[in-house]
Amino acid sequence: MMLFKLSLKNIRKSFKDYAIYFFTLILGVAIFYVFNAIDSQTVLLNVTKNTLDIIDLMVDMLSGVSVFVSFILGFLIIYASRFLMKRRNKEFGIYLTLGMSKGKISKILLMETLIIGIISLVIGLIIGIGASQLMSVLVANSFEADLTHFTFILSTSAIIKTIIYFGIMYLLVMIFNVISVGRCKLIDLIYANKKSEKVKLKNTFLCILVFILAVLMLGYAYYLVTRGVEELTSARDIFIPIILGCVSTFLIFWSLSGLILRIVMSFKKLYYKGLNSFVLRQISSKVNTMVLSMSVICLMLFVTICVLSSSLSIKNSMTTNLQELVPVDIELSKIRNISDEYVLETDYNKKLQIDSKRTIEESLALLDFNIHDYFKDITDVYTYADVDFGFEDTLGSTKELLKEKYPFFIFEATEEVMSLSDYNKVARLYGNKEYTLDDDEYLIIADYDSMVEMRNIALKTKPDITLFGVTLHAKYDECQDGIVRMSSNHINTGIIIVPDYVVSDEYLESEILLANYKASSKEGKQSIEDILLSLENHPNNENINLSASTKISIYEASVGLGAMVTFIGLYLGIIFLISSAAILALKELSESTDNKERYAMLRKIGADEKLINRALFKQIAIFFSVPLVLAIIHSIFGLEFCRTVLETFGDEGMTKSITMTAIFLIIIYGGYFLITYYCSKNIIKDK
Repeated sequence: MMLFKLSLKNIRKSFKDYAIYFFTLILGVAIFYVFNAIDSQTVLLNVTKNTLDIIDLMVDMLSGVSVFVSFILGFLIIYASRFLMKRRNKEFGIYLTLGMSKGKISKILLMETLIIGIISLVIGLIIGIGASQLMSVLVANSFEADLTHFTFILSTSAIIKTIIYFGIMYLLVMIFNVISVGRCKLIDLIYANKKSEKVKLKNTFLCILVFILAVLMLGYAYYLVTRGVEELTSARDIFIPIILGCVSTFLIFWSLSGLILRIVMSFKKLYYKGLNSFVLRQISSKVNTMVLSMSVICLMLFVTICVLSSSLSIKNSMTTNLQELVPVDIELSKIRNISDEYVLETDYNKKLQIDSKRTIEESLALLDFNIHDYFKDITDVYTYADVDFGFEDTLGSTKELLKEKYPFFIFEATEEVMSLSDYNKVARLYGNKEYTLDDDEYLIIADYDSMVEMRNIALKTKPDITLFGVTLHAKYDECQDGIVRMSSNHINTGIIIVPDYVVSDEYLESEILLANYKASSKEGKQSIEDILLSLENHPNNENINLSASTKISIYEASVGLGAMVTFIGLYLGIIFLISSAAILALKELSESTDNKERYAMLRKIGADEKLINRALFKQIAIFFSVPLVLAIIHSIFGLEFCRTVLETFGDEGMTKSITMTAIFLIIIYGGYFLITYYCSKNIIKDK
């Protein structure tokens, strides 16, 4: 009972100085619950089966991510406990001096950890349950679901999962604390606060060499993920810049820890101004002893910025894309005029070959579906291809240059061709620009950025092409923006538009039928969609070769993917951000406790409170800024790589998403900085 009372007293005594530790634990529990309760929140949503399947996939992925998140939070809790143990070394030394055994000290720590764990879990779950109701609204909005039947939701499974995961973490902390107490020596505990972390002045010449090496490595990593991205030919190659970035980050912090003090000491006026000498020695001491930690924090902040920015950008871009790239209700397409040779070479079904001679309307009629009963604004167009005419035949004099610049690209890929009148019919339906051509001209329609860049290099030279036996000249010196097929992303790699007389049925490749539904309401459109889906069970369906894309299905898939990426990005980003800021905050609070006597000495030699507080603010600001500044530099190049990888989604939302990420950084990282400053000021103030 006495040990229990002592544990409670210790918690009350430590709570004010280390409120940030409890705050982080509570926040971690709340966030963990919120993201693991999404499966319960989605049960009440009125969504289609396709959307429900996407939500189930998202829930499964979030469960997997939660395992990774639990490792991060577990590391954070153990790291925090290490500093709390250090802060109480003298207290434990007094206990041992008074005759208390290490076993009883371990019991005190066990009780304290258990009490802290229970308090954190209870408060965190209460906050999480409240926040999850707001998450329900966010989930519903993300999936465009009906919330008319929304009720208060309590996820039992999320509560159990949270208790189990955090119970395991606290158990590990208890074991860690018991081992730490068992290893401690009385003399080290008593004089712990008298010891300071030594500022080892490393060899300046070696530090400069290491810094230059690190900058060169980092520069090469930046080059690989931006200008040299073509050199990354496989998924394995991406590890090269990642490893270079991690190693160079560590080397930069290692070299700076030996250079900062040397450099500033050479500027006598700056070094001896106010309490700058004290501040810089404190900073140098911290960086010197936290090289690995600072490197990890920097990389975590870098990942946070890239993950949050990219995930939010995908969501914003896909929402914008849907309005532009899915302008009608349905697109049906089929391969046309399949030859006997193709059937023999590929084991293609003879009945499907027969169907390739039919139009889309005729094929649907065999399925007892009359397009005129359900569709309006019907637009039927055709594409053509010549197996002997590929992408390289459109490059003219730039072919060798482009092959050298893009050595891994397939230049033999067959080009898709469309007549001018057919393309203009599509453009008219979509509300896009229509074009005119002379009898000897052609143009290229494309919207996939990488392909547009390649094609524009060739089009600048106005190359001639010979297509279906006709020689044509380029009308424009660059690709024109346009689409034919519907998609949630920019995937049109290029369609060659030619005068009508150039194409012939001999080269017919596919037929595309575009239309809107004869329905104005959402329910009416869905009913037509359901009829189309039911055609899969028609007896004649196995002899019909049709593919379909609908606005409803594209919207559901796109909205679902965007929401899934956003939630996972937010989950990881916020956890990484909290962990990074909390580690820095706990380190600084521990330092402030150890340095109370140093600040007292500053007062004795004449430093007033205002000067001391300003020195403390500078010290914490620099400490928080160092890993953040390098992380932001990393992110400039990392986000450029993300743009390249995610270019099919478009980058329309990147600026907005970067702004949102900056807001998250300011609120969470900046919030931890301010709390750390005020808590540290409270610790060191003259009582």
